[in-house]
Amino acid sequence: MAFSESQIPPDAQHYLVCGIEDCEKNCQFYCNDCHQPMCEQCRDEHQKNKKTKNHEVVPYKQRKRPLPVEKCKIHPTRNIELLCEECQIPICSKCTATKEHRSHAFTDLEYVFDEKVSLKCHEEIAKIRNYFDPISQDLKKEIAGDVTEIKKIMEDIRTSMKAEAESVKKIVDTITSEKIEQVNKIEQSLLETLNGQNQKIDDYINYLNDLIKTFYGYLSPSNIEQLTLALKSESLIIPPIPETSKPVPPIFTAGQHSKEDVAKLLGRITVPNTKPENRKIKPMETASTQLKPTGKQRKQDREKSDVKQTLSLSSSVTKVREYTVPGVDDVLHISLGKSGRLWVSDVYGNLIQTDLQGNQLQKIQTSGYDGCHTVTQDGDLIYTDQDNKVIYRITPDNTITEFIKTGDWEPLSIHSSHINGDILVGMMKDGEPSKVTRYNKTGTEIQNIQRDNGGQGLYSYPHHITENINGDVCVSDHYIGVVVVDKSGRHRFSYTGQGSGLDPHGICTDVLGHILVCNGISATVHLLDQDGHFLSILLTEQQGVKCPYSVCVDDENNLWVGQHNTNRVKVYKYLQ
Repeated sequence: MAFSESQIPPDAQHYLVCGIEDCEKNCQFYCNDCHQPMCEQCRDEHQKNKKTKNHEVVPYKQRKRPLPVEKCKIHPTRNIELLCEECQIPICSKCTATKEHRSHAFTDLEYVFDEKVSLKCHEEIAKIRNYFDPISQDLKKEIAGDVTEIKKIMEDIRTSMKAEAESVKKIVDTITSEKIEQVNKIEQSLLETLNGQNQKIDDYINYLNDLIKTFYGYLSPSNIEQLTLALKSESLIIPPIPETSKPVPPIFTAGQHSKEDVAKLLGRITVPNTKPENRKIKPMETASTQLKPTGKQRKQDREKSDVKQTLSLSSSVTKVREYTVPGVDDVLHISLGKSGRLWVSDVYGNLIQTDLQGNQLQKIQTSGYDGCHTVTQDGDLIYTDQDNKVIYRITPDNTITEFIKTGDWEPLSIHSSHINGDILVGMMKDGEPSKVTRYNKTGTEIQNIQRDNGGQGLYSYPHHITENINGDVCVSDHYIGVVVVDKSGRHRFSYTGQGSGLDPHGICTDVLGHILVCNGISATVHLLDQDGHFLSILLTEQQGVKCPYSVCVDDENNLWVGQHNTNRVKVYKYLQ
């Protein structure tokens, strides 16, 4: 069943079917004269037919859009299909014979419509890609930088406040100690005085006791003489009680202070009464000038554009070479480096670098396997350590450094963008939906992609990840399928396979925007277009691949395939 373009939802999964009657092959081409989608075989027959051999048949993506059907107001049975060049109004074919348009020149309105719509759309797309999106991304990075800076400033303020409080606390403790020492001394002095008075009274009481004994002695008849002498000497007079005084204790007067007084001691926080400065947004003219590519970039863009215009899917897939990778049991992930260097990882975490003659150049033991490594624009290898939750970098001189710590998140898959050098990492954490985190070249986190517009988690086990030519992030999720979001993180579509379903493994994209993914259920490689439409099963066991598990495309547009059951890598040509 074929779908009209207006019927296709943005997240649809379906075949682009040839429009020729009774043909249900995949659509790859389009006749601009018939407005008919075609497969390769029907295109060949269409161009052999005498009636249609001069028709313009182009790749499907380069098709002209059909003119919207609109009836002529003067001749309601006719469709508007021409443009009067002199009057600059759309008319029908019957209008050309009227006196108003006699001898005027006419242009096919479909051609004008396609040219204007195509030009306008491409202009707007160019504006978005060259101005609006880059400026917006720069603003996001600037905001992220401001967030980091604000957090640092506020933490510094908190630290200063705590230090100020500690300082005041120390002063209070010191003064309190001094005053308590003063109280101790006053107490000691008062107690010494009272102890002296107490001793004085004790001495007096002892004297009185002795005096009582003396008086009892005088009462004896044998002591008459002593009593007579005592009366003469006035020794019987009792001395007065010694004088003592009550102590005068000190008085403590509480300090006269308030919460506000203490707050003043601890400094204050002020928010400047300054109007926030608007972030600078470059005018489109300035940005267009600054974004203008260099001569070298223009040459590369022209070369890529020329390649895109000349390349198309081949009618058959051809094996062009094969390599054996020593030191691994299978090939679960492939990264192509510079100078023909190949990086391969297996299920045991062996990460091997070889040249194209199969000579082992380097071996690293890691705790990752699936999509655990990637080669950057600078030729560095970046790989994940899932157990320690760290991402390492290996420079061309074989220096290994710790690049990114992922905290509580286990890094499963990683990809270095060929567009801007950003690092995309698929991660998982117990109790949380898995996510894709974007870091810039220096390892600064700039984006997290975790949920769709409805708040549902996008990923479960994102074990392979790549990026398409339009910036889409394409994830091979073991439990969900192929999940694709745009560069801002909005969900575009998901692909769950054909027929028996999909057990997705390795994933990559090519210069035409195709998405290639390994299917473990049928041991095949599926080919999708940039919008998630299934195009074909590209590789099967007939091409010599039994358990395809990893894929990547090189600069010569060849497809490299690693397998689960062998350490051999096979290379195929599928574009012509």
